[in-house]
Amino acid sequence: MSVVDPLKASLDSPAQVLNLLQGWVEAGWLRRLDRVFVEFLHREAPRAEPRLLLAAGLASHQLGRGHVCLDLEQLLARPDDSLSLPPEGLFGGPAPRLPSELLAGQRLEDWLAALLCPELVADGPGETPLVREGSRLYLRRYWQYEQDIARALGERLARDEEILTRLPEAELRDWLQRLFAADPRPPSGVNWQRIACALAARSAFSIITGGPGTGKTTTVLRLLAILQALARAGGKPQGLRIRLAAPTGKAAARLNESIAGAVARLPLGDDQQGEALRALIPTEVSTVHRLLGSRPDSRHFRHDAERPLPLDVLVVDEASMVDVELMAALLQALPTPARLILLGDKDQLASVEAGAVLGDLCRRAEGGHYRPETVRWLAGISDEPVPAEYLSEQGGALDQHIVMLRDSHRFGPDSGIAALAARVRAGDAAAVNDFWQRGPHDDVSWRRPAEPEEAALAEWLVEGDPAAGSPGYGDYLRLMHSRQPGKSADAQARDDWARAVLGAYGGFQLLCALRGGAWGVEAMNRRIRTMLQSRGLISGEGQWYAGRPVMVTRNDYGLGLMNGDVGIALRLPGEESGPGGRLRVAFLSGDGSDRVRWVLPSRLGQLETCFAMTVHKSQGSEFRHAALMLPAHGNPVLSRELVYTGITRASRWFTLVASKPEVLHEAVRRRVRRVSGLRALGDAT
Repeated sequence: MSVVDPLKASLDSPAQVLNLLQGWVEAGWLRRLDRVFVEFLHREAPRAEPRLLLAAGLASHQLGRGHVCLDLEQLLARPDDSLSLPPEGLFGGPAPRLPSELLAGQRLEDWLAALLCPELVADGPGETPLVREGSRLYLRRYWQYEQDIARALGERLARDEEILTRLPEAELRDWLQRLFAADPRPPSGVNWQRIACALAARSAFSIITGGPGTGKTTTVLRLLAILQALARAGGKPQGLRIRLAAPTGKAAARLNESIAGAVARLPLGDDQQGEALRALIPTEVSTVHRLLGSRPDSRHFRHDAERPLPLDVLVVDEASMVDVELMAALLQALPTPARLILLGDKDQLASVEAGAVLGDLCRRAEGGHYRPETVRWLAGISDEPVPAEYLSEQGGALDQHIVMLRDSHRFGPDSGIAALAARVRAGDAAAVNDFWQRGPHDDVSWRRPAEPEEAALAEWLVEGDPAAGSPGYGDYLRLMHSRQPGKSADAQARDDWARAVLGAYGGFQLLCALRGGAWGVEAMNRRIRTMLQSRGLISGEGQWYAGRPVMVTRNDYGLGLMNGDVGIALRLPGEESGPGGRLRVAFLSGDGSDRVRWVLPSRLGQLETCFAMTVHKSQGSEFRHAALMLPAHGNPVLSRELVYTGITRASRWFTLVASKPEVLHEAVRRRVRRVSGLRALGDAT
């Protein structure tokens, strides 16, 4: 094969395409894996069209960028969006040819004709490595995931009439009244939580979506109480087998903490019946991988279609983080009669892996689209009138299974956090700009350092804003030193100390949009450590030191630690093994018991320091004071979903750290639109 200059490469031959791809790999625009895949296809079908080989390489590359497939129509409309290009002006040397230079003026029908290669591409089931569906090109495995999800959901949607005919409506109406009677009328005028419970009670599949503080957990616990009450009344005294799951250890731990006391507060009464129902609502949350029975070094799980999960109801929290592969595995392992309930915020960042299943399914949730017959049934069963703006004669079947909670119970009407998050979620850059112009706000601020090394920024990261009451990293470190127990302290005193330090650490978290670069996680973690050392808040030159916060980045079932779990290295007094004692890393158990787990640093495998963490890693977490750091230049990674997710990690104070307003505005205007076939599911049903 002749060597072709990638700066001049074209689409005239397979050799030209392979050299073009090599140039993109060397520029960091394409993964090496993607080019290797194209080499394999060329060996399998030497006569395959150059356009097909290029499309296959780009389809492979999309998986690493979160897309399930390559849409050829979008490729021709916005060619440069298909690569991992750096921000404009930051190429750093001679660049290979851009897709826009190669594809200018090309026609979709010519590209579709190039895919007519039966050795490599099929239009459906088969053995070919690629599948074409309309203008979308898939790697077969991901096409199959989508097909499996669509089929499984379609089967569940089709069970509505069967479930409705067996539903004891009078009992359901009574339980809705009992559980929601004491609720004050929400600002929207509609108790969407009540509507969510009613619709989910008659469905084999349902989604409850909403922003932070809208009551997703409260709603699902009331729903589970209703389902158990109806099951017992229907001749199942033992109740339904219910399991709770979340995609990450951190999300599972947070749900554990949320429900630990919430079940006891359910308005079920203090009589024998109420206590019996409470006992039937689970409070233990598993990761989805543990629930399915993950197998080391394998994509397969212990539970599948042949060995289904032993349950009647499955609730999955933080479902926005469930990728298309995991959702397909989950649905495959779910028994046919079982109910599936997804909880999550449709506007948050999607999974790091390919797919945005919750976002795709909830793309019409904002508008409701409830059919007139659905609205009439809701009015009769729940006494909740659905506003006319959410009605639609053309509402799809899926629309009738989704409820968006619209009233926040966490933030008051004057909350700057809630107001800013709403403007970002709407993608309204002008409204975001107006929000800052109208300031100040008690719970929101904007710091504009010219450089990330700026002394004032360093001071703020350590001390926070004492005038506003918002903490910095110095708070938890000073508490660590001041409350360290003495040598004679017992295990209880040590655990109490660890809980206090971990609680104080949750007071402040710096979130970065990027991992690399001067404004990214890696540089900021180094900078913060140096800064804290210079102030005497931490010490030591090695990898481990007292006060080091670490995040587990891979599930460790032996230690009972999950991906996303955060711990802090603490020096225990007594049994000295170094100056001041021996180091252990303290983690909270995450099961709602507040138990502390002490782990030797040497036993911890994959982890990273987390003075700063990426916004993606922060999903499923909440901090009293969250700060979002944006880079000085625009980047394709920046989006309204990323900014929204960063803002909504804050429960009391939010700080934006950004030197240039235009970077924020560009991010707010950019929406993540992951390419998949599931986006059309709502319209098709």
